Order: sequence, then structure tokens, then C-alpha cells
Amino acid sequence: MNDPPKLLDRVRECIRARHYSIRTENSYVDWARRFILFHGKRHPKEMGVSEVEAFLTHLAVKRNVAASTQGQAKAALLFLYRDVLNIDLPWLKEIVEAKAPRACRWY
Repeated sequence: MNDPPKLLDRVRECIRARHYSIRTENSYVDWARRFILFHGKRHPKEMGVSEVEAFLTHLAVKRNVAASTQGQAKAALLFLYRDVLNIDLPWLKEIVEAKAPRACRWY
């Protein structure tokens, strides 16, 4: 009997099929793992928009991550849902956006 591939292995397979870089693969797998652990090891199929929003907001508010880091996490989770699980998430409106750093002005 062949067991179906585990979720994170499926993420890797989908990324490799699209010829993404190994760094993107490692990053997306890590963000998917962090998302699952954040929600008590629940499977993403059992979760939806509110859990994604809660995780991304947590990154900005509690973890104080940079806007680019939050954007990377968001891209990874959208890939997980859209390309791996074939679940379309409605636009994520309730996310507290991480603040982008102010540009330094030299006078």
C-alpha cells in the first residue's frame, strides 16, 4: 500500500514542477510548517481565510516582522492553498500589514 505524500512533500513537488528555486522551496515549506504549528498542527484544509489572516497579522503585530517578510509568508500560504490544495482563498482584507521601513533621506 502506498501512502499519499505528506503535505509538505506535496508543496515541494508542486514547487519543483514549476521550476522555482531551491531557496523559494525551502522558504515556502518553512512558512507552511510555521502556519500549521501556529494553529496547533491543524491541517490547512480544515482552516481558511480567518486562520491565514490571524497568522499574517500575528507576524506583523506580535513578531514585528518587516513588510517583505510578511509578504513572503503571504505568498507562500497563497501558493499552498491555490496550487497545492486547490482551494481559492478570497482576498485577504483583514490583515494588519507590517510597516515598510521609511526611506532614509539625506539632505
